Amino acid sequence: MNTLFIEFRDPLFGVIVFFALIFVIASFSYWWGRYKIKEDHRYLDRFLRKFKTLPNKNELHELISGNTISRKSWMLMAHTYFQNGDYEKSISIYHALAERRDGDQREALFLLGQTYFKAGFLERSKTIFLQILHQFPRTPQALRYLLLVYEQLREYDKARDVLDPLSELGETDVLDSVYLECLSLMRASAFSSEEKAAKLIALYQKHHQLTYLIFEYLFIHHPALAWKHLDLSRVERLSDILWRLSEDDCDLDIIAGNGYLRELFSASGVVKLAKSSHVFELDVLIKLRTSGFSGATLQFEYLCSECKQVYPFAFHRCPNCNALDTVITEPLLTKDRIEESHSFQ
Repeated sequence: MNTLFIEFRDPLFGVIVFFALIFVIASFSYWWGRYKIKEDHRYLDRFLRKFKTLPNKNELHELISGNTISRKSWMLMAHTYFQNGDYEKSISIYHALAERRDGDQREALFLLGQTYFKAGFLERSKTIFLQILHQFPRTPQALRYLLLVYEQLREYDKARDVLDPLSELGETDVLDSVYLECLSLMRASAFSSEEKAAKLIALYQKHHQLTYLIFEYLFIHHPALAWKHLDLSRVERLSDILWRLSEDDCDLDIIAGNGYLRELFSASGVVKLAKSSHVFELDVLIKLRTSGFSGATLQFEYLCSECKQVYPFAFHRCPNCNALDTVITEPLLTKDRIEESHSFQ
């Protein structure tokens, strides 16, 4: 038995104890580390759930009215929710901040009105901006948004009234007035379609702006009149409108006399006057039609020349930066969809 027992005075015994201690310490450190990581994850989950579930109105009011979190931090949090499209939480925070009296109440009210506008609550947004202007009349940002609200509510007379104080503050442009006049005219029931077209042409010849808006209306209702007054230097902006015209609504003489129109309508198949194009998409379609293939067509996307945002739909006022007459039409090659009608008889 003594041969199997290592006495504590033996050097080998100390080595075994040393490695045993290292093993115990390493095992303890490993499992303690795993436990701490799991606890940290649980704490992080609990922390993030606080941001996912906003307190109710009363709890939020108590939190914001206290001094535990600064006003600037609340503003940053509300702005983050706004940027992420979570307008409900953003509105709750801005509304509670607007009730506080220790900071810039006008800023909180303006951001609240802006969020209501972005979320589509136009009447609430209008009420907020009118309240701001009642307390702080010289607030051009509130006037600008009030103009946009009236425009979307189609209250064009009230929108034009907003232009006067904006003009006094040096914050308006002739384009705003012309745009509102065009919208009001297009939806006026007191004028016939011919009278509307004549007035729109007169506005265009006077200001040479809002090309897309005016000629979109003219090509839909009076294509012959649109061709007669079309500014051929701006036809590329109207590519999508011209592309959708039927052959009966086309003026072949004007098309034959303009290089871009020859290429565009050769690509659509209305005429066969161009064999190539400097525009890649049109050149491809012309080559395909020349070879007898007709399985491709054009779709369009729309770029704002101010903020460079791209949209799949046409606009007259940019949805992002609210700039007027900044749309740029960009062609896209796509597969032609041929719809077949099947009878159930």
